[in-house]
Amino acid sequence: MSQRMAAAPTERSETGSETERARSGAVTGGAAWRVLAAEVARLRATRPGAAPRVLDVGGGSGAWAVPLGALGCAVTVVDSSPNALAALQRRARDAGVHDRVRAVQGDVDALGDVVPAGSADLVLGHGLLEVVDDPVRAVAALTVAADAGAAVSVLTAGRYAAVLSRTVAGRLAEARTLLTDPDGRFGPDDALRRRLGADALRELLADAGLRVEVLQGDGVLEGWVPGATRDGGPSAARAVAELEELATGVTPLRELAARLHAVGRVPASRPAGATVRST
Repeated sequence: MSQRMAAAPTERSETGSETERARSGAVTGGAAWRVLAAEVARLRATRPGAAPRVLDVGGGSGAWAVPLGALGCAVTVVDSSPNALAALQRRARDAGVHDRVRAVQGDVDALGDVVPAGSADLVLGHGLLEVVDDPVRAVAALTVAADAGAAVSVLTAGRYAAVLSRTVAGRLAEARTLLTDPDGRFGPDDALRRRLGADALRELLADAGLRVEVLQGDGVLEGWVPGATRDGGPSAARAVAELEELATGVTPLRELAARLHAVGRVPASRPAGATVRST
C-alpha cells in the first residue's frame, strides 16, 4: 500500500513520482500540497490551539505526513509495510516531529480495525487508488474515517498522461491499450491496477457521498519540460514552477497531468462515523 512524469514521462517516474518528489522536497511545492496547507490553515483558524487530526492511508515513509506534522498536525499514518513505517519514524525524528506522527500497520481494506470512524479532520489517500483491489471500497473506507465536515484528499495516476507519454515515445500499442482498457492499463505487466481520468475520479468521490471541492492536475506540464531546460538553474526552475502553477487549474490541460488530485468534503450534517454506500 505504500506504493506509489524531458521528453515523455516514463512508467518508472509515474509509479515512483511521489517518492522522487519527496526526496527532492518537491511535495511541499506542488498543487496538491497548496490545497492541503490551505485546509490545515482553515482547521487551525476554526479551532485555535487544537492540532488538526490527519489520517494518511498508505502514507509509506512520510512524504506527506512529515510536512503536515511540521505544520502542527497530529498525523496517523496507516501502511501495510513495516519497512515503510520504520522509515517514516526515522524521517519524523530527523525532522523533529516524531511526537506528532504516529505509525500504524494496517490496510485500507480493514481500516476500521485500526482507526475509529469519524476520527480525522483531514484524510489522505495518495498513491492509493491505483494499487488497491477495489477503489470504491477504498474511498468508502476513507470517508468513514473522516469526521463530519472533514476533507478527503486523493492523489492518483492520470490515465491520459500515460497515453500521451507512450505515443510520444513511439510505444503505440501500449498507448492504444491504455486508451481502450477499462482500467487504463497497458497490459498484464503493468505495475498499476488502474489509471483514472478526471470524470471517473469525480464519480468515485461523489458516489461515496463526498462533495467534490477540488479537482486539479498535479504535474501538468513540469514532466514534459526537457531536462536541459529544467536543469538550467534557479531562473529556469522558477519559470517551470510558475508555468505549472498556471496550468494546474486549466481544465483542458488537467487530463494531461501525471497525477490527478481531488478533495471531497464530508457533509457537515453527517453524524460522525455514519455508514457510506459501498459496493
